[in-house]
Amino acid sequence: MSADLQGLSLAEAARRLAEHGPNVLPSEPPTPMWRRLLRQFRSPLVIILLVALALDTGLWAWHGAVGAPVESLAIAAILALNALLGVWQEYRADAALDELAEMVAPRSSVTRGGERIQVAAADLVPGDLVHLEAGDRVPADGCIRGGRGMRLDEALLTGESVPLDRAPGDELLCGTLVVRGSGIVELTRTGALSAMGRLADLLGRVSAQVTPLERRLDAFGRRIAIWMLALAAGVIGLGLWADGVENLPRTLLLGVALAVAAIPEGLPAAVSLTLAWGTRRMAARHAVVRRLAAVEALGSVTVIATDKTGTLTENRMRVETVDAEDRGRALRAMVLASDAEPGVDAGDPLEVALLAAAEEAGVGAAAAREAAPRVSERPFDSEWRYMRATVDEGGASVSYVKGAPEAVLARCAMAEDERARWLTATDGYAAEGYRTIALAWGEGEREDGLEWLGLVTLWDPPRAEVPEAVRRALAAGIRVVVITGDHPETARAVAGRVGLRCERLAMGAELDDLDDEELERCVAETDVFARVTPEHKLRIVAALQAAGGIVAVTGDGVNDAPALRRADVGVAMGLRGSEVARESADIVLLDDDFATIVAAVEEGRGIYENIQKFIRFLFSSNLAEVLVVALGTALAVRMDLRDAAGDLLLPLTAVQILWMNLVTDSLPALALALDRNPGVMAERPRDPASPLLDGPSTRFILLAGGFNGALGLALLVLLPRLGVSPAMAQATMFGFLVLGQLVLPFPARHLAARPPNNPWLLAAIGASALATVAGFTIPVLRDALGLVLPDWTGLAIIAGSVALALAFAETVALLLRRAAR
Repeated sequence: MSADLQGLSLAEAARRLAEHGPNVLPSEPPTPMWRRLLRQFRSPLVIILLVALALDTGLWAWHGAVGAPVESLAIAAILALNALLGVWQEYRADAALDELAEMVAPRSSVTRGGERIQVAAADLVPGDLVHLEAGDRVPADGCIRGGRGMRLDEALLTGESVPLDRAPGDELLCGTLVVRGSGIVELTRTGALSAMGRLADLLGRVSAQVTPLERRLDAFGRRIAIWMLALAAGVIGLGLWADGVENLPRTLLLGVALAVAAIPEGLPAAVSLTLAWGTRRMAARHAVVRRLAAVEALGSVTVIATDKTGTLTENRMRVETVDAEDRGRALRAMVLASDAEPGVDAGDPLEVALLAAAEEAGVGAAAAREAAPRVSERPFDSEWRYMRATVDEGGASVSYVKGAPEAVLARCAMAEDERARWLTATDGYAAEGYRTIALAWGEGEREDGLEWLGLVTLWDPPRAEVPEAVRRALAAGIRVVVITGDHPETARAVAGRVGLRCERLAMGAELDDLDDEELERCVAETDVFARVTPEHKLRIVAALQAAGGIVAVTGDGVNDAPALRRADVGVAMGLRGSEVARESADIVLLDDDFATIVAAVEEGRGIYENIQKFIRFLFSSNLAEVLVVALGTALAVRMDLRDAAGDLLLPLTAVQILWMNLVTDSLPALALALDRNPGVMAERPRDPASPLLDGPSTRFILLAGGFNGALGLALLVLLPRLGVSPAMAQATMFGFLVLGQLVLPFPARHLAARPPNNPWLLAAIGASALATVAGFTIPVLRDALGLVLPDWTGLAIIAGSVALALAFAETVALLLRRAAR
């Protein structure tokens, strides 16, 4: 390496980083806590509670402010607790997303102190020498110090749609994309001083978007709200008819509390937190989710369209044979027609393997290149599938060509029988799983009429964990399709070794003659596609989707971006993937491993299953409350039940309902988000059009929630007839409703399969049960809730009723699980 390309020393880079700051775009300051807190009061349901609070406080003051405004204080406390919980959920979700953003932050290849290393793009400083290849984004403004055939897409900054050629000495701007060639760029401006930094206001911040799942939940919640507000209005009307206008505040608060208890206002926040925690678990399994919307699609994936090299295989090439008569010139071709850096174990694994094999055979790459400097070239492209390097050998120009055997053989001058013999040899190597590269040469700058040199065979073994991952995917009802640009027999051999059936294989050229309808039939029967171009890959993905598939697609190059964007879930390679591929993808694999895709699908299914669990739990709990309040109020009116003061005996007061909602709906629902679901891969993929409340969930809610509501009403009606005071009957029923709801998470979480124990759920239910006990035993809380302490008989009735409710709900879950099987 020349002295002027040694790069900055580590000490100087650290000094400049301190002087110029990190290479990041200007961003908005974090949302202050007070603003997060105010956001919690924008919900229409919270506004209803605020109106009720103002109304109750106003009436208390109107009547002379006698005594403590118990209901107002209770509503204010519950509003405060809900707001704090919402702020905490929002903070945790944002923190999880920030951690994920850091994990997928771009990195750059830099020369510092004469060594080529990888550093975070944020740590780049002016003066750094950055190595760029096709598919990389320019990380900061700079000037080309050396390069070959660089062409850049500058549409992001200039709007120019046609990529432009750039040569040494030209300036490159931050954010532009290298679409062809490679080069070394010396950075001149970083961070806010770069062109991208000056236009940061046009780019905006990358933020988490509302997912389709959250939109469906929001619309679902609004429909429930309309029905519940209508029900609350009916309860208020009944109370006014039976109790008169003088008890308007109590009746109005009851109706409002009923509506709030019935509506799962915390559901969107719980969903956001579940998605954020789930994506953190995915990151722990080396799959970083860039868009939360992909999580929902993951649970529905029916087809994984994967490439071969590096995903199914280790992407660690090694040369097995050099099948050439002129072995010395073949080794020179391997060195001179290569862009790999001598002594650097980074870059294209194939290029690195060729250089390593030549070095082992005694052909030093550095010495050979110094003796025969490159004068011109044609970089490799998937369109022509070869590269040419023309060098100066002793004053004469000589061209070396390296590429796919079919492409190189077509450019060699040889007899047809000899060409057929080499093609047969290529097929034989490929059938054994080897990758083959052809070599040729010619005098002058030329690409036709070349002299054939021979074949190089390379071996890239399948990853050890892939066969088991493929088996799990197939068992989960997910079809695996291999799409590769490699030789068909190599693709077939690798597919067979990882456990994929390969009854039919299609070549990319065959697809050109098929219309869309014929292509749909082809993809339905084909498991391996070989020698495909990016255009072929895009058509295959579209055909799989047209046939009703939910498709996850892997890709690593700039040419894979269209297919990644078209896929339902785009999966980019984090190790070897280009920056543009990562930007186009929904998920980035940190280890480029197919097994990680299957693990991500498992996590996606688990996240959706957890959402289903707390939907079942919340709605079954709320249904019990609604039935008790609505039917209990109707019964009180019908039977003219009165308390000691002569007021209508309501089944629950507003404060009791709000307390119950706080104790039962918050912590247990959040703890369900931490459930693990090892059995989800034994199920078929979920239909993305399926409703949030599927048949089994709806039946569970109606049966379990209805049973709890009916049992609560039975206690309220029967206990007074057995000589129990109305106040004691109400307290007993209240205790049963709270604890009866706290046992519902257990059956709600195993309608499909029994998950492992969740210690967080046990702790949450224990904390909620202790809060219930505190409501009965602490005098201040007991008076605020309007309760009496149950005697031993009441406690026995509560315990027996809770056990009966749990047994019934477990039976329902068991029957539904058997019916599903």
